[in-house]
Amino acid sequence: MSATHSTPVLDTAETAMPIAPVTTAPRRRALGSLLARVRPRHAALALILAFSAVLNTRNLAQNGYANNFYSAAVKSMLASLHNFLFASADPGGLITIDKPPLAVWVQTASAKLFGFSPLSLLLPEAIISTIAVAVLYRVIARRLGPVAGLISAFALAAFPSFVAVSRDNGVDPLLILLMILACGAALGAIESGRWRSLLSCAILVGLAFNTKTLAAFLILPGIALAYILCAPDPLPRRAAKLLVAAAVTALVSFSWIAFVELTPASQRPFVGSSTNNTELGLTFNYNGFGRVEGEVGGPGQAPVAEGGGLHVVPHPPGRHLASLPHAAGLLHPASLSPGVLVAHGLAQPAPPGHPVRQFLPNGRLSRPLPFGAPPGPLRLFKSALAGQGAWLLPFALIGLLALLLSTLADERTRHSRRLATLVVFGGWLLAEVLVLSLSKGIVHPYYVSAIGPGAAAMIGAGAVAFTSFARRRHWGLVLLPCAVAASIVAQLAILHEQHYMRWFAPVLIGVAVVGVSAMAARRLAGVAMTLTLGALMIAPTVYATTTWLAPVEGTFPAAGPHEATGVGKYDTGPTAMRVDRTLIRFLAGHRSGTRWTVLTDAAPTAAPLILLGVHAGAVAGYSGTDPALDGPGLARLVAHHEARYVVLGGAYATRGGNLATKAVLRSCPLVPPRVWHGPQPYSVYTFALFDCAGHERQLSLGAGARKELVARHRAGRGGGTQRAPRAL
Repeated sequence: MSATHSTPVLDTAETAMPIAPVTTAPRRRALGSLLARVRPRHAALALILAFSAVLNTRNLAQNGYANNFYSAAVKSMLASLHNFLFASADPGGLITIDKPPLAVWVQTASAKLFGFSPLSLLLPEAIISTIAVAVLYRVIARRLGPVAGLISAFALAAFPSFVAVSRDNGVDPLLILLMILACGAALGAIESGRWRSLLSCAILVGLAFNTKTLAAFLILPGIALAYILCAPDPLPRRAAKLLVAAAVTALVSFSWIAFVELTPASQRPFVGSSTNNTELGLTFNYNGFGRVEGEVGGPGQAPVAEGGGLHVVPHPPGRHLASLPHAAGLLHPASLSPGVLVAHGLAQPAPPGHPVRQFLPNGRLSRPLPFGAPPGPLRLFKSALAGQGAWLLPFALIGLLALLLSTLADERTRHSRRLATLVVFGGWLLAEVLVLSLSKGIVHPYYVSAIGPGAAAMIGAGAVAFTSFARRRHWGLVLLPCAVAASIVAQLAILHEQHYMRWFAPVLIGVAVVGVSAMAARRLAGVAMTLTLGALMIAPTVYATTTWLAPVEGTFPAAGPHEATGVGKYDTGPTAMRVDRTLIRFLAGHRSGTRWTVLTDAAPTAAPLILLGVHAGAVAGYSGTDPALDGPGLARLVAHHEARYVVLGGAYATRGGNLATKAVLRSCPLVPPRVWHGPQPYSVYTFALFDCAGHERQLSLGAGARKELVARHRAGRGGGTQRAPRAL
């Protein structure tokens, strides 16, 4: 541009010829300079990122709306700014999702820009995960070198659970990216002592908190310890800076929660999955300490009670699996507890601590495994969790020790970048391992994805440290056979349990033995480490590609050839879809509520209806037990013509519902299945449609008042010659 501006103003014909060579020459020189700066590590990183993108996006469209609860929430949030701000799970703004809004806001923005569709929700997660791989490389390579960075990037890209969540529309990819960015900013602050980096870290942690609440804080112990140990300022100043950063973290973390809490409850949705309609309660109870100490809905603590559907005498034991509603596609399979399967004669009681498993003819689990084995130090290496991330976990943990030995040999240990990296990422890894191993509450298998960045960083760091030990003849090399042997044992156990790649066992052992043995030769240390680690990477990488083979199970995404899969575009089977569409046709021909066309017990029952364009809502939240609405509250909605029809049954119908569903069963007449062409009642899960119009008074009465009203009705009709309305 400078050459153009310095040229006298001439006519177009005179200036046309000189301009081309003047502007293209600098471009060619710039391109040549750029190509000259490209190194093999850049090409390797490009290949890793391309591979990550393929892992995350191949056959992605087959996943449909994946987690239909979050997909329905996005569609609801597109309906109004009010729904968007409060993260409403339904178009009418009755109840919120059970997480902070940031990740779902990102999906909503994508849907707003590109239109609401499965890929507009799934692609952002896949892209975010690939960016996370690139960021991890950048953070690790700057401190431990490009080789460690490349190994870390590949280990994260191929981490099975990380790939599984990257192909879903949950919140974990954004959480992981923000936590990696926060760790990178923390390391920058430790190295430079600058306020800007430290405050950036605090803000990023706060944003991660607004993605998955307290799960974001698991990186804080490592960051705080690393800053105290390694930052350049005097100790009092370091402590003061940390206090300021903690205040900023708290300010950002609780900003949205404060917005919700300061809004009157009557002017916002009920806080989903809470018991007291507060985000603070949700954060510290259901999504917080309840996960660690145990909570209702966790392993062995799912409530079983009447009130969420019709009371139907179960079929005699011995019925075939297809006779149950979940097998026919009438509800989400995760809502069927092992106890229900056993009660119907479809499974044998499992030994304590072992989940009931039923396989379909295609070899896949008929229902996902929602929890890991009982708490214990080896939980991550046992059923449900092992295949998601234990493949190289021993190498990562022993690699952490190797990095520590390597760091302690540095004369300037305190100011070593390696020590800060060790404490930050090693601390993250240890915190995740400790919490997931010992928590008594809800620990879903996909939670293992949070181990990925810390494990990947320590795998890369360990590989470089072992290679250095081999070249220097350092005694720390004795840790390598331990790391490799423990990883081989873990991988063989997983492959045996999964009946997968059993042919690979002798190959893995043979190549690993050759690689470890070759480390004795200094000149071959790098090649030998590459061979050894490459062999250990094969099985988890191939295992991660199993996510391509079938639709992801949206609620419990997991890698593996036998894991349960999603069902259809809406994560709903064909029979359930026919029932939903039949219900929609009936509702379209009858006057429904102005705010909700139909209300259901649990959110997984309402979600497919919302995705099909119906203004549905769940009166009892995600699991069908939230005290979001009672009889009088529902009566007011009916009186104001905001609601009329209620569907009970469906997902989580055995958990007992809430006061509103019980009021419906007491007060509202059942619409006969022949009228709306619905299924005949054969279990509590069968859809039952109730018409509450004109029954506001009965809904507003408690159970005792209802009985008194019935008694008076009988007395007034001649001493009880007329039957009272039957309780449904």
